[in-house]
Amino acid sequence: MSDENAGTAGSGLDRLASVNLNLLVPLLAMLEERSVTRAAERVGLTQSAMSHALARMRRLLGDDLLVRQGNAVTLTPRAMELIAPLRATLQQAADVVSFPGFDPATDRRVITVAMTTSTAFVLGGRLGRLVAERAPNATLRMRTITVPAESTFTEHGVDVVLISEGFASPHPRERLYDDRIVVVASPDTPPEASALDLLTTQPHVVVDTERRVFPYSVLDENGIPYRVGQLISDFLLVPYQVGRSGGVALLRHRVAAEMRTLLDLRIEEFPFPLPGLGIDMVWNPHLGDHRFIAWLRQLLFDAARP
Repeated sequence: MSDENAGTAGSGLDRLASVNLNLLVPLLAMLEERSVTRAAERVGLTQSAMSHALARMRRLLGDDLLVRQGNAVTLTPRAMELIAPLRATLQQAADVVSFPGFDPATDRRVITVAMTTSTAFVLGGRLGRLVAERAPNATLRMRTITVPAESTFTEHGVDVVLISEGFASPHPRERLYDDRIVVVASPDTPPEASALDLLTTQPHVVVDTERRVFPYSVLDENGIPYRVGQLISDFLLVPYQVGRSGGVALLRHRVAAEMRTLLDLRIEEFPFPLPGLGIDMVWNPHLGDHRFIAWLRQLLFDAARP
């Protein structure tokens, strides 16, 4: 064997030449979608072809990759490890062959944004309209979360996570919009009553948790008496109950303003100083399509504009 051939063999390219690299694209789609059907639709293959590709990759890697548990499909630890390097490798391959960059007029990708239910309530409608207008062939997927974890970026193929500034993130973040806590009351409360009057005289509608959520600690610190009248497990039902059955609640201003387009609500400023409650964008650290990131970033800013 010549020195040149020995170097090629030593690099592993001889073994790589025996692998059908076309399987990597459907493999990444299956790992991100955790569904053979959705992955097939995403890359334009039949379901049987996608199933055949999964079987071949299982044999090649010696791992089940996708495992059904009841009605859900989970990824094996090996599959989780594959997602980030697969994304990076396929992006580099696209750069090598000089595929055209992201074109919103023709791109058919799934755009995935993770956020809390309240943020989705504020942005979801505008975001859906803007995606339909500017990327008519793309699909918007909104995933609701509570507290994001590292797996949020990889397990679900999320492009960007929208989180409150109060939550920590190991990745860089950028402010999308600022928000604040306000007092929301029934429209039939006495018009002369101040926000502090409402908080002390009206029954509170609160989220049913073991500990009262912020900023009730501020009321406690200031010795403000209040009575809880309703406990509700669904956050978005809180302002609805206030508007329909009376009482008072503490809510993000952007959520309250959006809810007021659906029913009559009274909104007053919180009577004590509070830290900000802005919403930040945290991008998937494995996402390398910079033209797409710039486009989606501007789209989110436009959707968040009051």
